[in-house]
Amino acid sequence: MKYGILKDIKEGEFRVISTPSEVMSIVAAGHEVWAEHDSGKAAGFPDEKYIAAGAKIVDTAKEIWAGCDMVAKVKEFTPVEYPLMREGQIILGCIHPAGHPEEVDAILKSKCIAFTAEDAHRYGSPNCEAAGKQGALFGLESMLTINGGKGKFVGGFAGAPRMNVLILGAGVVGRGALEILHALGANCTVMDINVGILRTLLTQYKSQINTMMCNKEAIASVLPETDMVLNCVKWDKSRTDFLIDKEMLKLMEPGSVLVDISNDDPGAIESSHETHHDNPRYVVNGVVHYCVSNIPGAVANSTSLAYASEMLPMIMSILNDGVEGCCIKDGFYRRSLTAYKGYLTHEETSAVQGKPWIRPEDILGIADERLDPAPPATVTRSNNFYKN
Repeated sequence: MKYGILKDIKEGEFRVISTPSEVMSIVAAGHEVWAEHDSGKAAGFPDEKYIAAGAKIVDTAKEIWAGCDMVAKVKEFTPVEYPLMREGQIILGCIHPAGHPEEVDAILKSKCIAFTAEDAHRYGSPNCEAAGKQGALFGLESMLTINGGKGKFVGGFAGAPRMNVLILGAGVVGRGALEILHALGANCTVMDINVGILRTLLTQYKSQINTMMCNKEAIASVLPETDMVLNCVKWDKSRTDFLIDKEMLKLMEPGSVLVDISNDDPGAIESSHETHHDNPRYVVNGVVHYCVSNIPGAVANSTSLAYASEMLPMIMSILNDGVEGCCIKDGFYRRSLTAYKGYLTHEETSAVQGKPWIRPEDILGIADERLDPAPPATVTRSNNFYKN
């Protein structure tokens, strides 16, 4: 098969889905790799390294789309790419389909085969770890007086107390943020709905952090003493309530910081809306908001190295085993199948957008195979199936 590496064109995005190291593996398996010109340059991988690894460099994205059986990138597909999608072509990226109805409509119209990478991770994405760790650092940057924050130093000084930080959600993102902020001396409180996770963290950090069950009332009780909140909760998109509403922000001191790392739309934070690296902050009710949606793009080399190596097995499985074989062997890859030749196969998207869907194993005709199991990607459910 011909595998195409697209250059990510989202504002502030510099990562690449496959580095020269992955290209070597794909070529060694007997496949052809095309890489768009400068697709990896911003992450530290110039065209020369791709050529040395065995890739063919092409000048434009149009050539990649027209000539490759499978195309991949890091982030969502953009409107300029919609007309380039072809029937039966395999596409892979962080599509975030539930929150992007126009993108889904274009994918369905094209009758391509789409996988959304964020649902494919058995052990959590390196991007989540990067978002948590780098998001914590951007939060500290937002706390600086020169950026509109209250000017409190994370670990304090002699005679000045350290920051009080509230982390909502103890998944890969939240644990990444906690690791950084605790190491720098912040007084950290972590909230989650899983008491087992909180108990494990309390033991891991030798009771040097605070833990609480995550709900709106508990959050309100600690906001008056909180300097910075980091939202790391993956919010059920069918919900219409919030963990923090705009009125609750008034409980915090002016110049406090809210970093919405999860950045769901809709999400857990009422006052949150997507920003970009060139203009990352805004203020609501005195609280500085940092809501960049692709935080890992700021550390493009490290995230590309980590992410590309984790995505390689999935890419190799699709190329070697085909879509059906890939989905039989790995349940996480199967649940990430978003659309198949004009049919929606993503349950959360069906529920949020009111579109009918069909289970991947049914559309692929593999329901009777010995399938690798996987839990649903989200708690959102849909019984809106295509009618026979």
